[in-house]
Amino acid sequence: MIWPNRRGRIAIEGGQMMARQLLQWRQWLLVGLAIACFWMVSTPYAWAGLDDDRYDGNIFALYAGNGSLVPPRVTLGQSLQSNKPALVVFYVDDSADCKRFSSVVSQLQAPYGRVANFVPVMADSVPLNSEFTPTEPGYYFEGSVPQTLVFDQEGQVRLNEVGMVSYETIDDVMRQVFDLLPRSESEELRRRPINEVNSELVEES
Repeated sequence: MIWPNRRGRIAIEGGQMMARQLLQWRQWLLVGLAIACFWMVSTPYAWAGLDDDRYDGNIFALYAGNGSLVPPRVTLGQSLQSNKPALVVFYVDDSADCKRFSSVVSQLQAPYGRVANFVPVMADSVPLNSEFTPTEPGYYFEGSVPQTLVFDQEGQVRLNEVGMVSYETIDDVMRQVFDLLPRSESEELRRRPINEVNSELVEES
């Protein structure tokens, strides 16, 4: 029998060690894949959606297709100083009601975005102070979302509603703020669905 020289033995041992390491790596990879598959199968409701209260990102970008609303361009205090009407919405990203309401806010930005300030306020960002000034969002927050406020040019609250508010309800108040024709005297509009969340107002044919 011919025994391999020292260099040959080292080469053989090195190859055997690499084979063992490769086998161990494959075993750990299989274990990791098995754990991942088990987690996905055992938690079928872990993914967020429109009809649940789970977080899956900013609601205005995801469900209204309008990432321009957040962060707001001005604060409530800055808006009140500008003598410009404002629409303030308290929301959280892990609320089904807020997810659905986000499209209403986005639709209102189309006719009023240039003449009014839109100030979405994350409710979780409102500090737990005992007192607020009228220029701070916490002064108006009632502890539930969504909450919608409309301020006129003088900074007076013209609408303060908690919960889902229709486009038409807010639009009627905005028409009063801007001294526009009431809905009954303007062109008749109807809603046309775009997708499961968004719709648009179009003229009656």
